[in-house]
Amino acid sequence: MTAETPNVSSDEMPTHRHPGIAESDLSRPWIADRLSRFRVSTRTVRSWHALTAVGAAVLVIGLFLAPARTWASVLLASQFLIGLGLGGLFLVAMHYLTGAGWSVVIRRIPEAMAALLPVGLAAVAAVVIFYPSLYAWTTGEHDTLSGFKGLWLNYRYLLLRSAAYAAIWLLFARALIRNSRAQDTDGALNPRHRNVALSAGFTVCFALSYWLASVDWVMALEHHWYSTIFGVYAFTGLFSSSLACTILVAQWLRGMHAMGGIIRDDHLHDLAKLLMGATTLWMYIWFSQYMLIWYANIPEETIYYVHRQSGTWGPLFLMNPILNWIIPFFTLLPRFCKRDGIILARIAMLVLVGRWLDLYLMIYPSAFPDAPAFGLWEVGIALGTAGVIGGLILRALGRAALVPLKDLYLRESLHHHQ
Repeated sequence: MTAETPNVSSDEMPTHRHPGIAESDLSRPWIADRLSRFRVSTRTVRSWHALTAVGAAVLVIGLFLAPARTWASVLLASQFLIGLGLGGLFLVAMHYLTGAGWSVVIRRIPEAMAALLPVGLAAVAAVVIFYPSLYAWTTGEHDTLSGFKGLWLNYRYLLLRSAAYAAIWLLFARALIRNSRAQDTDGALNPRHRNVALSAGFTVCFALSYWLASVDWVMALEHHWYSTIFGVYAFTGLFSSSLACTILVAQWLRGMHAMGGIIRDDHLHDLAKLLMGATTLWMYIWFSQYMLIWYANIPEETIYYVHRQSGTWGPLFLMNPILNWIIPFFTLLPRFCKRDGIILARIAMLVLVGRWLDLYLMIYPSAFPDAPAFGLWEVGIALGTAGVIGGLILRALGRAALVPLKDLYLRESLHHHQ
């Protein structure tokens, strides 16, 4: 799907020299129609709510009939949601730190993705509190651990660290989004300047806290295994999936004509290049982790990959790089594919499926070592997760204008060209 060009004459276009959009320009029909608060049909909202209800019903039933598989699915869903929420905040922070102008018109999308963060944190908290036996070391086996690992893998400390991660992320999310929306009201420079400083602090805290959180919540599932770059690997999956989600929402808004003529093919082109880079970074770290462990051939490390390459886990292991890098990279190499909204949306969806598979391979082999477990509980909770994502993002988009109305770089973004 191609972008819709606004039907305006040259004398209607903004001619002032200020880099933002003047107050008088907001009265132009082609701008006002697209920059008003977003509203979506009741039918669409109900569709997402129906998916959420299906997931909730499967979750409740699964807690009684298949608790192990249900809680493993909840952990997977929590990491997926946290990844999209934190990834959205990271994209917003990068926007401010780099002083990017082209991305202003899409900034509200990653801001809306941050609404997924509280739900993801609530899900992982439920796993850690109500089903800690998913982590074998909480059942008493941790007594065999020595040194720093034995000190770190302490259940009480895990709860305290998890609370600290949540507090840090939620406080930064609230401050960044509040300042961004405050600028819509008065157009002052102060909110942007505050967000630049907040973004610098968030980036440092995010890098350290997410590295530790990925170790605590995912790598610790197999507490005898370790990888020194697991945190980096987790971040690459977060980065690529958040870009994919941004692309999907942007293309959907264009298709709904809510952002037609505002999000242009040139914006999609830049997002596609970022997605190519993110998936390539994921592949590089995936190969680096695998190659170093294979070359060193240390039993405590190789057991992780030997397990995932054996039996019926093997095809899923091979499918992982295919979905997360090979297909996206080679499909997006031609320039026209980066600018075609339909092709780009399909690749973005594929990357999100690949992210789900990647998390599945991180979590499920530790809980179900014999063979992959996949059925009603996994599908139902995955559908519920999709419903939560769609419903919360739509709701967040409706809380403010679809673009930052008085951002200094809005005009530059509206007229962005490759």
